[in-house]
Amino acid sequence: MNVILLGSGGRESALAWKFSQSTLLGKLYIAPGNGGTSQYGTNIDIRPTDFEALLTFARNHDVELIVAGNEDPLVAGLYDYFQGSGIRVCGPSQAGAQLEGSKDFAKRFMEANGIPTARYRSFTAANIEEGYEFLGELNPPYVLKADGLAAGKGVLIIDNLDEARKALGEMLGGMFGKSSATVVIEEFLSGIECSVFVLTDGNGGYRILPVAKDYKRIGEGDTGLNTGGMGAVSPVPFADEEFMGKVTTRIIEPTIRGLREQGITYRGFIFLGLINVGGEPMVIEYNVRMGDPETEAVMLRIDSDLLALADAAARGSLGDLPLDINPATAVTVMMVSEGYPGSYPKGRVITGLDGVEDSIPFHAGTKLNDDGTLVTSGGRVISVSSLGDSIADALAKSYAAIARIEFEGKYSRRDIGRDLMALEQK
Repeated sequence: MNVILLGSGGRESALAWKFSQSTLLGKLYIAPGNGGTSQYGTNIDIRPTDFEALLTFARNHDVELIVAGNEDPLVAGLYDYFQGSGIRVCGPSQAGAQLEGSKDFAKRFMEANGIPTARYRSFTAANIEEGYEFLGELNPPYVLKADGLAAGKGVLIIDNLDEARKALGEMLGGMFGKSSATVVIEEFLSGIECSVFVLTDGNGGYRILPVAKDYKRIGEGDTGLNTGGMGAVSPVPFADEEFMGKVTTRIIEPTIRGLREQGITYRGFIFLGLINVGGEPMVIEYNVRMGDPETEAVMLRIDSDLLALADAAARGSLGDLPLDINPATAVTVMMVSEGYPGSYPKGRVITGLDGVEDSIPFHAGTKLNDDGTLVTSGGRVISVSSLGDSIADALAKSYAAIARIEFEGKYSRRDIGRDLMALEQK
């Protein structure tokens, strides 16, 4: 089976690595890929949202399956475009992709299906005064979310009421373009977050992938600006059998049932951004694809053929295909460019990858120059992932690998997983 994987980040590197191990795989194409994905397949210079070019390439190269790594093509209608083409898509329909594409839709969906989430209301410029009043009803900090996709930057958490009201006006005034024409204001939830990933076939069948926890802040001790993710750990000690039982019955099954009852086709990955509030799981957000950098940890713990599972989901029947999970601990630590998440240099030469042992460096923001030199091309450069008997063991391997990999201005957090180590001992 020939496959196209859409995307160019660390998540896609990890998926490409995993798919390349499948006995079902013929040729793997990554569109557009990065400086490291060519280890696992062939990079093709096609944008994930250029559906016409993708269809032409797929037909010319006997591609049977397309897997969306990132959300943009799904929200733009990838699944719908390829219906009737004879080419399967692992990913939801455009209607299903609204779970990520519209936070207002997602909150209304949760409310309609009794899925636990924070109290909220949505506002536009037409009822901004009501938004100011609603903020006054909440306790700080105040959570404001742009309704649409905003490249991971559309969420503001503000401690001061006057500043929150000002931010609401700025968001509705175009801070995030059309994405913030509607703003969702939420009650702040306090607890420990985790990411739960589900693969569903749209007909009631599903598999729960390994749970992970990511680290968004640039600075150690969860300080500084938010990033796309500085590292991740899997499994998560508090996501035990009791907690996951609640997640399954209160969140996963009502989500899958609600989609079917609304006539929404959803054949692909669902990301549940959860928070543990006193032992009770609540949904912060849905995403309609795997997370990044969580995927770079999760893939190491999947022993089954993930491509077979993804294809079965795209066909609409997971049947009795197994999902076997490695009990070991996986940790990923992100190497980033200096200046990230602000402005950062590009084109800095990367060396030392051939000296890495006991870890897998998943490329994120890298590219190969015409002369074969590997250079930085993004803020998040390489995600170093390792398996171990514990968080500390896996971390030691990742940090040993990071010490070998060099590029000017490299930076990594040194405290990934530290907050979970005490829980791991219990």
